[in-house]
Amino acid sequence: MPLVFSPYLLPIVLLFGSNVFMTFAWYGHLKYKSVALPLVIMASWGIALFEYWLAVPANRWGSEVYSAAQLKTIQEVITLIVFAAFSVLYLKEPLGWNHAVGFAFVAAGAFFIFHKWT
Repeated sequence: MPLVFSPYLLPIVLLFGSNVFMTFAWYGHLKYKSVALPLVIMASWGIALFEYWLAVPANRWGSEVYSAAQLKTIQEVITLIVFAAFSVLYLKEPLGWNHAVGFAFVAAGAFFIFHKWT
């Protein structure tokens, strides 16, 4: 039986995947500062290609059930979640209370984007 996601969940799953690729494309090279910058740029472009293969369909299919502002908000929240995990697990950089406060403000913004005001 094939795995089928709801039209509300599929864009979120694809955006999570795309953000993992993009986070590695943008920040993964920070552990390899001795590698020549042109090589790092080319490697990042290669990784980013996979990000596009997930992000473009996520936004195309997601636009059927979400507004553009909602899709962008979902993407930004996912970006913060993925980056927080990446920062701690891959870069070994701790997150502090100030990061939590900043993320909470973004979450509050997401609430206002998704809340229906009458």
